[in-house]
Amino acid sequence: MSKQSLDTVIPLFNRIDYKKGDIMITYGKVCQSLYVIEKGFCRSYNVQDGLEVNLDFHFEYETVTHKNSYVFNTPADFAVVACEPMIVHKIDKPDLLAATEKYPEIDLAGKKNLQLIAAKQERQLQLFRILTAKGRYEFLEQHDPGLLQRVSISQLASYLGVKRETLSRIRNKRMKPVIM
Repeated sequence: MSKQSLDTVIPLFNRIDYKKGDIMITYGKVCQSLYVIEKGFCRSYNVQDGLEVNLDFHFEYETVTHKNSYVFNTPADFAVVACEPMIVHKIDKPDLLAATEKYPEIDLAGKKNLQLIAAKQERQLQLFRILTAKGRYEFLEQHDPGLLQRVSISQLASYLGVKRETLSRIRNKRMKPVIM
């Protein structure tokens, strides 16, 4: 983006410090903001049959929002909560729209960001449609080892769609050396 565009959009971001457990996006409320993570990570989840089900994890330099809520002005059907202390930069939709009217290249950068979000979601969708629980874990080992290091085993099990005990067995088998 040009210096003029950056000088316009950067001041529109507000820094927010979240503590572990703070809610960023509330279930049932409209989300009209984008959050860019500088430090820390969060998880998106919903509740099914009284249990929290982790849908995704968001780390440094990722943008977090509830796309349907943001685009269609509908209540969020999941929540986003900080998993550790976070530094986040938030921009509200009306401010961003005003900036894109003045500098269309900001809109182009936003579309590229949405493409990255969509690509991540497509990868996750394929992960769950094609692979077994073991395969999903192996995929994360290869493509997202940071997630495995930072996310608790309970949250990871929920994300992978398995019980904690099943994930423990998968991990233990992966760590045992093969004896010949």
